Amino acid sequence: MNDLVLKNGRVVDPSQGLDRVADIAFAGGKVAAIGDGLSGVDTRDVTGKIVSPGLIDLHTHVYWGGTSLGVEAELLARTGGVTTFIDAGSAGPGNFHGFRKHVIEPSPVRILPYLNISFPGIFAFSKTVMVGENDDMRLIDAREAVRIAREHKDLVLGIKVRVGKSASGDSGIMPMEIALDVAEECGLPLMAHLDMPPPSRHDVVSRLRPGDILTHCFRPFPNAPVRADGKVRDEIIAARARGVIFDIGHGGGSFGFGTTRAMLAAGFLPDVISSDVHVISIEGPAFDLLTTMSKFLCLGVDLPTVLKLATVNAADAIKRPDLGTLKIGSVGEATVIDQVSGKFDYADSIGEHMVGDRRLLSAGVVLAGKWWHPI
Repeated sequence: MNDLVLKNGRVVDPSQGLDRVADIAFAGGKVAAIGDGLSGVDTRDVTGKIVSPGLIDLHTHVYWGGTSLGVEAELLARTGGVTTFIDAGSAGPGNFHGFRKHVIEPSPVRILPYLNISFPGIFAFSKTVMVGENDDMRLIDAREAVRIAREHKDLVLGIKVRVGKSASGDSGIMPMEIALDVAEECGLPLMAHLDMPPPSRHDVVSRLRPGDILTHCFRPFPNAPVRADGKVRDEIIAARARGVIFDIGHGGGSFGFGTTRAMLAAGFLPDVISSDVHVISIEGPAFDLLTTMSKFLCLGVDLPTVLKLATVNAADAIKRPDLGTLKIGSVGEATVIDQVSGKFDYADSIGEHMVGDRRLLSAGVVLAGKWWHPI
């Protein structure tokens, strides 16, 4: 007997090219069947709703209580429908143990972290105090980063570095150079944040390797990936050709409608949609992953593609093919989504507003093959 059956929903699973009304059953913590007329101990009618693989947010900050920018993953999982949170370097070698013990291990939802190259991680990030963790090179210890990454190799996805005027100040590109050395030594990918210059977009992008991630990839000018004439910059095209992964990482200051429209018009989709939700951006303009996905929907990207960029593509980026899919036998996680029509005000990171006609809202979350929220 199945533990749970979601009946009559629009099952959209880009990993299988699936988009049809069907029942989906879960048993033993895994996806058991997709079909018609399925029955289970717990049966829920989701007629008119979308059933997606559990959403993966590739860029979040969920070291709540241990860093000033952290938000609660469990709360966001309930309101935003996310079942896997990728923490983008909140913790560094000096406080990673606490992140693991006090937040990651007790969490009812999956948290997979990148290790920040800076010893204290992102330690001073708020509305009133903002100090880049890479502004002082004394805070970077490559050997200690390697030691912690190896000690926690069962958990650490890669190395995170933030460079730019805000994050690295007078240190410029040097924190990235060290982060690349650490990543190479550990056999891990790098996730790179770039804000205002210096360094330049070209300096950062040209250093990225296949499988590395450029987050904030549709940021507004300066350091935007597209020229004023609408043409994608050569180094961006070259980076994609060699296998660099382009991640949205909306956040509070890293997503522009103008950049996004130009990139989409040029046929350059991001590889992954993520929110970069933290203590500031959770209050807007990012809010959560579904809000960021809704913006792309309203900019003309079709629903299956939007879901692809927050499920199977995100899973591919972290080399976790067991996630982001509803294939039979896969992890029993799903997000139930309401697509509502109306007039919705969306904002980007530099104050431009857009009125959209659709919005995606969380209507339910399945974890470990059981209905988790709302009860």
